[in-house]
This record gives sequence, C-alpha cells and structure tokens, in this order.
Amino acid sequence: MVPLKRLDQIGQKFFALEAKLTVASGSPGHVEIAREYSRLKPVVEKIAVYRQFLADIEEAEAMREDPELQPLAEEELPNLRSGLEKVEKSLLISLVPPDVDDARSAIIEIRAGTGGDEASLFCGDLFRIYERYAILKDWKLNKLQSSPTMLGGFREVTASIQGKGVFSRLKYESGVHRVQRVPATEASGRIHTSAATVAVLPEAEDVDVLIDDSDLRIDTMRASGAGGQHVNTTDSAVRITHVPTGIVVTSSEKSQHQNRATALKILISRLYDLERERAHAERAASRRAQVGTGDRSERIRTYNFPQGRITDHRINLTLYKLDQVLEGELDDIIDALASHDRASRLAEIGQ
Repeated sequence: MVPLKRLDQIGQKFFALEAKLTVASGSPGHVEIAREYSRLKPVVEKIAVYRQFLADIEEAEAMREDPELQPLAEEELPNLRSGLEKVEKSLLISLVPPDVDDARSAIIEIRAGTGGDEASLFCGDLFRIYERYAILKDWKLNKLQSSPTMLGGFREVTASIQGKGVFSRLKYESGVHRVQRVPATEASGRIHTSAATVAVLPEAEDVDVLIDDSDLRIDTMRASGAGGQHVNTTDSAVRITHVPTGIVVTSSEKSQHQNRATALKILISRLYDLERERAHAERAASRRAQVGTGDRSERIRTYNFPQGRITDHRINLTLYKLDQVLEGELDDIIDALASHDRASRLAEIGQ
C-alpha cells in the first residue's frame, strides 16, 4: 500500500518548487531547483493517476449498492483494481530515493588480502573481471596505479572506469571477495582459501571536495616494481597525505607530474566517499543498512573453482557459472543485488 501521507508531502514539495521556479530564475540555486522539479514531475503525474484510480474504485463500490448499477460496477471493478495494482507498483519504485551518485563514473581499488602470492593472483583475477565487464558495457577503464608481483598478480591496483551509470552497477562490488582453489604451486592438490578487498568509489570532481593546500603533505620517492627493467630509477613516485583524515594515496607510475594528478584524483574521490559513508551511518542509525552500502570489511562473495561456483553471501545467491563471471559476465549477480536493494527500500516505504 502506498503511504498517502508521503504522497501529500511530495505534492506539497513539488508545488513549492514550482512557485520558486517563477521567482528564482538566474539565482544561484535555480539549477538545483529546476533539477529537483524535473525529477518530481513524473512522480506527481503518477500520483494523480493513482488517486484517480482510488476515486474510481470508491465510486464503483458505491454503485454496487444500487441494484440497477451493480452489474456495471461488477464489470468495471476488476479492471480498475488491476490498473491500480500496476500504477501502485510503478509509483512505489518512483518513491525510492535515487542515489545521487549513480550516474557517476567510478574508481575501483583492489587489494590482496590474506593468502600471500595466491591472494595477489586473485587480486589480478578480479581486476581482469572488471576490465572485461567494462568492455562488455562499452566503458573506458584506465589503470591509475598498481603494485604488480613477479607471478603476474597485484598487491594492489587502482583504476578509473568512465561511463554513464558505472557507479550504479559497480557499487555492489565493495567488500571482501574470497577465492577457494588449488594454487598452481600446490603439489598435493590441497584447496587454499585467499581473499582480496574491493572498494568502489564514485568518481568525484574538484568542485565536489574543497581541499586546503595546507592540509596536504606531498612526498616524492623512488618507485618500486616487480623487478628487472620495470623498476623506476628516478624519484617519480608521489605520496600525498591528507593530514586531517590521515588518508594516504601513492601513485608510482613513470611520470611524476602524472603521478601527482593521479594521486589527487584518487584522494578527492576517497574524501568524497568518506562523506558518503558518514551520511550513510547517520541514515543507518534510524533504518537498516541496504545491500551494497554496508561495511567494506564484510565478506560478500566466494569464488569456488573446484565446483565452478560463485556465491554472493548478502542475498544467498549461488550460480554455477564461474567461467562466465571470470570473463566479465557480472550482470546476473549485479541485477539480483540491485533488485534486492530496491525491494528492501520499497518495503521500508510501505512501513
């Protein structure tokens, strides 16, 4: 059932915005007012249709009391109730508050966890999954910085993924990913368990976060690598420390100028995400956390190679299509997580 009080609040807000639009032209807040007005307009139109169905059903119910009109009412009521149900579902979805960052591109950070060399290899596997997923979605992935290992994996790797709605899809990937498989170096065939952490940040712009230069400590140092010709012999690596929060970002590619820009880009997105997490913590104090926006130390998924199985523990989803997932086919998992998240939010609105 749609909460009618909520519909009244939306209507009042919409008409207040409409009044402001007539006097706020050219003012600093005009763009925001117009954007919110445009977002609410289709919702208000659905509310009008919903209320009309309610009124028509009430009228048909009254007609049933009249013997002459009863047959007509009995004929109309099933269609009216069916129409009301469809409009109600559509309206409830519209009432779910959108994540203001869903349309953004994203920065993804993957780090090897427990498991030594095997965890580093798994870190590389996860990076390749997202790299292939980006190709399937026609997104552009740009590796920002990495710490490769001799075996072909990464101790950590950070990438920017550009495209419309990247964050809306990848935000559910944040958390601890666990792998169960027999390492290539394991002679006895014993299954090992390793882990890697994934953090997905909405890519922020300079205007989203104001940073005082006095809050930054910037150091240059010699970059390290996997060895051989890849080791940097100049002090090109850049480490930026944001003193108030203690956040440290390092970029160690070949160009010092590019490393500084990359480190600042990552730092701005981390600070922006820090504010998102604080806002989420405040909301979670009064309502349960939603899928994909919870603690990033939570184990969210297991990749079991012997069984070809992948399990997402948040929604108890198990698929026997590990090979496809390794090729970047993540939509079945992400769609299920998004549906669960939306259903949870709808349930809260209903309450």
